[in-house]
This record gives sequence, C-alpha cells and structure tokens, in this order.
Amino acid sequence: MPLLFASAHSYNSNMRRIFGWALPAGALFNEDKGGPWGGRGNGGPGGGSGGGDGGGPRNPWSQPPRKRPAGAGANVTSLDDFLKKSRDKFGGKFPDTGGRPIWAYLAGALLLMWLLFTAIHRIGPQERGVVTRFGQYAGTLEPGMRFTFPSPVDRVETIDVEGIRTIDIGGAGGAATGAENLMLTGDQNIIDLAYSVRWNISDPELYMFQLADPDDTIREIAESAMRAVVARVSLDDAIGAQRSQIEQNVENLMQEILNRYRAGVVIQGIAIRQADPPEAVNKAFKEVSAAQQDAQSYMNQARAYALQLTAKAQGEAAQFDKVYEQYRQAPEVTRRRMYYETMEQVLSKVDKTIVETGGVTSYLPLPEVARRRQEPAQ
Repeated sequence: MPLLFASAHSYNSNMRRIFGWALPAGALFNEDKGGPWGGRGNGGPGGGSGGGDGGGPRNPWSQPPRKRPAGAGANVTSLDDFLKKSRDKFGGKFPDTGGRPIWAYLAGALLLMWLLFTAIHRIGPQERGVVTRFGQYAGTLEPGMRFTFPSPVDRVETIDVEGIRTIDIGGAGGAATGAENLMLTGDQNIIDLAYSVRWNISDPELYMFQLADPDDTIREIAESAMRAVVARVSLDDAIGAQRSQIEQNVENLMQEILNRYRAGVVIQGIAIRQADPPEAVNKAFKEVSAAQQDAQSYMNQARAYALQLTAKAQGEAAQFDKVYEQYRQAPEVTRRRMYYETMEQVLSKVDKTIVETGGVTSYLPLPEVARRRQEPAQ
C-alpha cells in the first residue's frame, strides 16, 4: 500500500508539471469552482462573496444559464419555431408537419414538380412533339395535352411544322456578310445572284434524325441547284425574262434532291432578290444595256414607220383599183377627170398667170358688187 500510494502521488505530480500550464486557463471557464473573481457563491482569493454585497468583485461566469420562454419545449428546433411563427402569421392555416420531418414534404413537392414538368406536355396546333426514349425515337405527339414517361426516360422536343422558314443566300443577307455570290451563265458570263429559300418541315422524325445539320444541308443544296440551273441560261435571260422560270426550276431540283435524302422538308418557293453583273464591270454593263435599249427603241420606231408606209401604199393601191374599175366602164370621162385632177394638183403649188381674150373680164369681184347694190337701200 505505501508503494501504491507513492506511485499515485508521483503520477499526480508529473501530470501537474505537464498540464500545469492549462490550470489558469481552466479556471477562466469554471463556473462552480474558483475563478479569477472567486466561485459562484464564494469570494475571490480572500474568500469574499461573489454577490453584489460581498467583499470581492462579481463573477461574470457565475451567472445562471438563460432559460427558454415559458411554454416552449426542451427539444424545439429553430426550424420548428419558424414554422410555428409562419402558421400564426397566416392565421394558423399553414400546413403542420404532423410529427413528420419537413424534408419529407420538400421531397414530395420536388417529386410532384418533376412529374409535372417532364411527364405532361402541351403541344400547340402548329407543333409536333418528337419523343425519344433513352435517346431512341419512340413516337410523335399530336397537338393537345399529351403524357409521357418522366425524364430522363422520355424526352420531348417540340418542333414547329407549319411555320415558314427562310434562308437568304448572297447579297446583304448572305453567309459571307454581303460578299458577291458569283455564278457562271450558259453564255460564259458571270452574274451576281442574291435569292431566298422558303421551306417548312413535313416529317419531324426525318428532320431530326436523318440529317446531321438540316439547315446547312438545305443551304448547300440551294446553292448547288441554283448554279446548275443558271449554267443552262444566258445572262440576259437570268437578268430579265427568265427569272420566274429559273426560280421554278431551282425549286423542283431542290425538292427532288431533298426527297432522295429523306430530309422531311418541303420547299415552298425561291425568290431571286438581285441579279446583276459583277461590281467590277457593272458600270460598263449598264452602258452596254443602255445602248442595247436605244438600239431596240430605234428598231421599234423603224418598224412603226414601215407599217405606216405599208398601210398608205395599200390604201393607194385600193384607190387605184377603184379608179381603174371606173375607167373600164367609161374610159373617156375617166381620162378627162384624171386630167383635171392632175392639173389641179400641179397648178395649186405654183405661181400662174391667166390670159383671157378681149372683152372678157378676167376677174369679177362679186362681194364688192353685192355691197354696192345694198348701199342705196340703206
């Protein structure tokens, strides 16, 4: 026993030397034992009371712990306090947890929202919904309220199948930001074309899964078809008279190619917005066009004059035929009449002097004679 007591005393001494530095700090957090101002009910180092009427200063760590307000449970959390205050604020109608944890209600709400937004779909009148199940095509939804498996099992992509889409090629809306869209015509001339392609979707399944990039494919097919058609016409036809025929030929060729690709697209029309020669020769080309127009105008005037002369000659010929018919019936009378008419036409254009025989008045002023007869009567 003395050996055991000596060993315990040595162990306590060693522990005091090792942890002696922590004793002053432990006294700071001691509520019941001695502290820098004494215990809860005792004084400081002099044994004075820790109260306000004792001999030593009051111990700030000797105050009793603050209690919760009356009526609050010992195990009530701050979240429960918040829910209770919220129910009181809304007239006690805020849903009670009923003893269940609040995360169960949050999980239920999230599950409901997940089903609502991923399993119920509203398809518009001009739309179709393409359903993919685990990434594979599963069907097409018609307009109306439709239901599918929730995501990620089913995914629905809504596509507008009736809206007309437009692709502008060349000119200010071209892919090259306004660069020239030059093409070679059938008569070895170069033309700058700007046109628009109007199209819409006929089969959503083919449109989504048959081509990797449908929009770029349609653009490339349009450029190829336009070059193929323009290469078979002349420059004058491409600029003027054959525009509508070129547009129709390009539309037919594009639709034929897209049908072979099974693109699910319908071409609604082609519209050529600009057809001009290249900018470098545009001025000279306009001068040539103006000269051609002047030449065409002069030719039209010559044709009109020729038509007038032809009509006049035909009229004179018809008149001669009538005179000849009269001449056949009465040659002497007709001959004398023709002589008088010819002399009248000739003498009416020249100065002439009329010489009469003696005793014949060459000029009789009848108006003057009539005036002289009326003067005595007045």
